[in-house]
Amino acid sequence: MVWVAAPHLSNWIFTFQKFRLEENAVKYAPRKVYIKESDGYVELSYTDFCRRRQADQTYMDKLFIPVQGCLLEVVREQYTDFYRDKERWRYLQKLDTKKCLLSLDRFVDDEGNTLDFIADEAVDIAEAVTNAAMVDRLKAALSLLSDSEQALIKAIFFEELSEREVGLRLGITQSVVNKRKAKILAKLRKIMES
Repeated sequence: MVWVAAPHLSNWIFTFQKFRLEENAVKYAPRKVYIKESDGYVELSYTDFCRRRQADQTYMDKLFIPVQGCLLEVVREQYTDFYRDKERWRYLQKLDTKKCLLSLDRFVDDEGNTLDFIADEAVDIAEAVTNAAMVDRLKAALSLLSDSEQALIKAIFFEELSEREVGLRLGITQSVVNKRKAKILAKLRKIMES
């Protein structure tokens, strides 16, 4: 891990998650390191940065943040803000995993572009609410039918069997199934209207 400490925060040791430095053995070395100088940033390779760090102790006091595979020197306030935001993001991801919450980050395509969600204007909200209310009333009415009536309705409308197939299952003719179905539907209509 790259250990970077500020002189006024000698008790604090800051680490970079992706960039580990253990006795000059680097795992996931950054492509470049950008050092702040009086008129801007100076670009260094990571090996040049390591050499300078060993030769000049002031490099030990510099604070860096990872940006697109590079290390960028920043002031303490930027460094603190970056890692505070990063910790907040980790916390929110952990919370999302535990509680199965829906994250807005999931609304991106494979290329990282934000997906647009537009309400379908063809759907009539009033009609959808009316249909939902009718379904609730139908469920309540179905529960008032006898077991044999429920079995017949279930077979025809939920299992999508033909009247002939239902007749074969129950050992009755198709015409008897049709008459029973008509009686049951009339009974349901009457229950739902009351």
